Amino acid sequence: MSTFKDHFSSLANAYAAFRPDYPNALFTWLSSLCQEHQLAWDCATGNGQAAKHLAQYFTRVAATDASVDQITEATGPANVHFSVASAEHSNLPDQSVDLLVVAQAVHWFDFDAFYAEAKRVLKPHGVIALITYAHHRIDETIDVPSLHYYHDVIGNYWPPERKWVENLYRDLPFPFEEISAPEFKLEAEWSLPHFVGYQATWSATKQYMASTGHNPIPELETTLRPLWGEPETLRKIEWPVALRVGRIG
Repeated sequence: MSTFKDHFSSLANAYAAFRPDYPNALFTWLSSLCQEHQLAWDCATGNGQAAKHLAQYFTRVAATDASVDQITEATGPANVHFSVASAEHSNLPDQSVDLLVVAQAVHWFDFDAFYAEAKRVLKPHGVIALITYAHHRIDETIDVPSLHYYHDVIGNYWPPERKWVENLYRDLPFPFEEISAPEFKLEAEWSLPHFVGYQATWSATKQYMASTGHNPIPELETTLRPLWGEPETLRKIEWPVALRVGRIG
């Protein structure tokens, strides 16, 4: 697991509490592309957000993550098996996987090694889906100071791999027969404490704090509070989803 870039183990509890959930319609569509529905692999499962959706459509779901802490926090239905494994060495049998999903994580991987593993474990005509989302949308009043925090306060502390997310995976190497995807989005209704808690889970926030010894989150909350209204007021938040979907020919 020498290629594992661990930006989130120390945030596993917060990651489970504050990250947005994926739309079930996304997994309905992905499963419809598969000829069989015996095994799905949720690679870099984190706390199991994608795995719980996949469990509705597949007999078994292998949910792996290189982080022991993430797997400890992960939960899912009985047909989801959580285990610690890297993306490049899954320990799954050859040609056993009908659908391979990587949600908001492939940009951390060794692409060549991971794609070799994907081609090894996918069945003939098996499907691979790489999912990402970047900037949230609330309204301009909130979005402007939040984007200022993203770009100007912690901007220099994003890992270089973040460039793939910023470009919505458009330039990501993808050696598969590509499938055009419809549009999906994540949606949530959050209070102000939940919203700033989400931004506290960002890898750049963590690195900023480690480098400077200063926690920028209270200042962000102070900036947003008069714009938000009552802190417990629920505001609708959206994240457009970007996909690269393909199959083994």
